[in-house]
Parts: sequence; structure tokens; C-alpha cells
Amino acid sequence: MTPTSITLILLLFAVVMFIWEKIPLALTSMIVCIGLVLTGVLNATEAFNGFVNKNVILFIDMFIIGAALFETGMAKSIGGVVTRFAKTEKQLVVATMLITGLMSGLLSNTGTAAVLIPVIIGIAARSGFARSKLLMPVVFAAAMGGNLSLIGAPGNMIAQSALEKVDMKFGFFEYGYVGLPILLCGILFIATIGYRLLPDHHVGNEGDQKVKEDSYDHIPAWKKQTSLGVLVVAILCMVFEKKIGIPLHITGAIGAIVLLFLGVISENQAYKSIDLKTIFLFGGTLALAAAMKKTGAGMVIANTVLSSVGQSTSMFVIMLVIFLLAVVMTNFMSNTATTALLVPIGMSISTSIGADPRAVMMAVVIGGSLAYATPIGMPANAMVLGPGGFRFSDYVKSGLPLIIVSTIVSMILLPILYPFFP
Repeated sequence: MTPTSITLILLLFAVVMFIWEKIPLALTSMIVCIGLVLTGVLNATEAFNGFVNKNVILFIDMFIIGAALFETGMAKSIGGVVTRFAKTEKQLVVATMLITGLMSGLLSNTGTAAVLIPVIIGIAARSGFARSKLLMPVVFAAAMGGNLSLIGAPGNMIAQSALEKVDMKFGFFEYGYVGLPILLCGILFIATIGYRLLPDHHVGNEGDQKVKEDSYDHIPAWKKQTSLGVLVVAILCMVFEKKIGIPLHITGAIGAIVLLFLGVISENQAYKSIDLKTIFLFGGTLALAAAMKKTGAGMVIANTVLSSVGQSTSMFVIMLVIFLLAVVMTNFMSNTATTALLVPIGMSISTSIGADPRAVMMAVVIGGSLAYATPIGMPANAMVLGPGGFRFSDYVKSGLPLIIVSTIVSMILLPILYPFFP
């Protein structure tokens, strides 16, 4: 069996297991990584090179910096701002979406949702508003907010790693060129037409027992302020990376060290904050990407996709096909896994037709973030399933129209901002 065939078989295995999820995603990723070594497709150095990728270091840095905001209660305080300005249910929906989206752009999507869900449930209990109408928009905003910056979601950095291999990259807030309009249009849609589509379930007190609203009154104020200050300074340094000459992952490491040195976050809290599932999924799928490039498997898939749509097909249609493929996949498997699988295929497509890799990567990342229509597209979706009393159909009814809105916004902006042939 040729290396190309082996790689394609392992890719098919990854796709099936990522969708089926009978074993953890990270385990699937590592099985593929080891399989590539045992079959001789990659040597050990090539297979595990993804685990020493500088973006893995950035992952770890931001997990720790984000954890400081969560552990000190600063994230909850930021989320609580919504109660000062929102008096009606619809105002509350808009305010929570805006706060969630902005926080998710700089912190973990899942972590942001985890902090705000108890806050939202508490607001619903005090105000008498339907918690189901407040919780669903929060997870939508968490997904949309992930596209505001390079560190907003793991998939963003997977695409960045692929681009760096061809001496290209996205700027720190470049995903936001498309992500911010999607967030704003998404909020506008939910506040108008989409508001009537939100589920209106009356969940009893039994849901309150499942979600605990922690008190952070015992945390010193200086720790909260320091956690926010370090995040702000780190973000500013990352934005001006070229001017100050310090790489993103080094800036993140400095921020994490400062927080640990000052005792804002403990060593154990820092270790617990590191999501090893993301690290192993990231590293393992980079091995698959390397194999697809080395063996030409990526080109085989790219040529198959291009031949199915026709060689004379316009670049807009090809972009739309790539985008919609990501959208469909991300709603039935992890959004990170979707991006990890499509990034090497997208790179091969760009090489095959001579398109700008940045344009293809942007389409893959944005499409892979539209995980609104099922409870399994991203962890935050599943987190509100019980507290909101949601059914699968609730996600479809509320999320599918939002996907259409996001797709329209993307298909207007992507060809203008990221044409395949600039």
C-alpha cells in the first residue's frame, strides 16, 4: 500500500471517529499520529513536530492568562456589567451577546460560556425572564466571538501554523475583519427576526441545582485587577508584535509567568487550566497535515473537489463550496477538528489552482466556526442543553437562520477582502 493510500485511510478514520465520538477526539488524533509513524509515512520527528510548534506554546500561555480572569472572578465581574444596562429581555439578550462575543475573542470560548452561564441563570431567576431565551444567544455569541482575534479559537491558530510554513500569516485581529461584522449582524438578527425563533421553555428550579454561581468575594481586588491588566498588556504587545520585536508566544509566556510569580493564580490552577485535549488534538492533526503534504494525499482530495465542481467554475463558487463544506462538518463534529481536517485540504486546493492560501484559510476558519445548529458543534452548545431545557430541534430552529445570515455576510466580505487571486 502506498503512503498516499495509507494517509487517505487514516484521514477517513479520523473523519469517522471525529463525527462518531465514541473515543475522545484527542485519542483519535494521537492514533492517527502514531499510525503515520508505524506505517513509515512519517518519521517520529516529522510526526511529533506539531507538539513543539510555537502556537502550542501560545495555547498554553493563553489558557493560563485566561484562567487568571476566571479564577479571580474578574471574568464574572465583566459579565455582570450587563445587568446595569439591560432592563428588558431583548436588551438583555443583546447585552449578553455583545459581552460574550467580545470576551470570547480574547479568552476561551468554552471558558467564557462557563463563567457567564451561571450569571445568566441568576439574572433570569431575579428578573423572571425565560432563561432559555437568554442562554441560547450566549453560545451563539461565544462561537462568533472566536473569530475576532488570532487567539479566539484553536482553529484560528491551526490555520496560522499552516500559513507560516509558506511564509504567510494573519495579523492578530485580522480574523476580525470578517468575524466582527458576523458578530454585529448576528446580534442584530437575534435582536429582531431571530428573537422570535429563540426557544421559550420554562425550566424549573431543578436546573438551578446543576449550575452553581460561585462567589469570589474572598479574592483580593488587586488579583482581579492584575489579571485584567496582564491580559490587556499582553494583547497590546501581541497587536504590535512587529514593532516591539517580541513573538506572540513569548509575550504570552511573559504574561503567564508574571501571574504565577505574583501569586494571582496558583501553580495547580495554572496546570488545571491547560486543556490537554486541545494540545493533543492540535499536535496530532498537524502530523496528519504534514503527511497529506508529503505524500500528495492533499492534492488528490483537492483535485477531486475541483473536478467535481468543474475546472471552469468561478472562484466564488469554489470559495462557497469550501466554506459550506466547513459549515456542514462543524455542526456534526468538533469545530476545532473540522478546521484541523480541512486546513491541509484547503492548502492543497490553493496550491492546485494557484490561489492565495490566506483566502482559502479564511474561508475554512470562518466556515468552521458556524457551529450553531446542533448541540455538538462546540462544547458551549452542550453546556446549556440541560440548564436551558433545550431539544435538538431548538438549535436547528434558532441556529440555522443564523448560519444563513453569517454565510451571506461572509460571502460578501470574503471575495472583497480575501480574493483568491489578488
